[in-house]
Amino acid sequence: MSVRINDIAPDFTAQSTAGEIRFHEWLGDSYGIVFSHPRDFTPVCTTEFGAVAQLVPEFARRNTKVIGVSVDSVDDHAKWKRDIEAFGGAPADFPIIDDTALTVAKAYDMLPADYYLPTEGRAPAHTATVRTVYIVGPDKKVRLTMTYPMSVGRNFAEILRALDAVQATDGVPLATPANWQPGQDLIVALSLNNEQAAERYGDLDIRLPYLRFARAPRG
Repeated sequence: MSVRINDIAPDFTAQSTAGEIRFHEWLGDSYGIVFSHPRDFTPVCTTEFGAVAQLVPEFARRNTKVIGVSVDSVDDHAKWKRDIEAFGGAPADFPIIDDTALTVAKAYDMLPADYYLPTEGRAPAHTATVRTVYIVGPDKKVRLTMTYPMSVGRNFAEILRALDAVQATDGVPLATPANWQPGQDLIVALSLNNEQAAERYGDLDIRLPYLRFARAPRG
């Protein structure tokens, strides 16, 4: 069964470059970003891990923990980290899960049903669908998912922007418009009438009866 938005993110226990990880316990009261990869020492994935290494301080400022998943071993991950850090110019200060048994890939439905996976000589193509990003809330619910093909490198600036949007609208009657950036106005949900919206968020910018903007709340 697929992992959908608002599902509880599957819990798992796995070895990683930071030791044993019990996912829900490790996440604690933080947001989390899980990003998965089909193999170590692959060119696109190396650039992506390097981008994440550069953004670790930004994620930390947002109370967000980042965890990578790759279908190789912890020993391979430790060697690969040297390449990641050399390319990205920043320490890869986040755990990378050993998913050689595909436990996480299968729990998160990253693979086609009954897909044949050889135990020896497995190539990235065998796990090509393991290229997914999940944003998970402190309540362990999936807030957002993105899946990419092998040929398209992920834009982690967009993932950071999406995280900002998730956090800005989490648990409040607000939404973000297309191309929203932090600090820009937000859309007021239709669950509030104009009076309720104005009382809660101040002056409204009413573009259409169903499209009303308000300034982003401070703090």
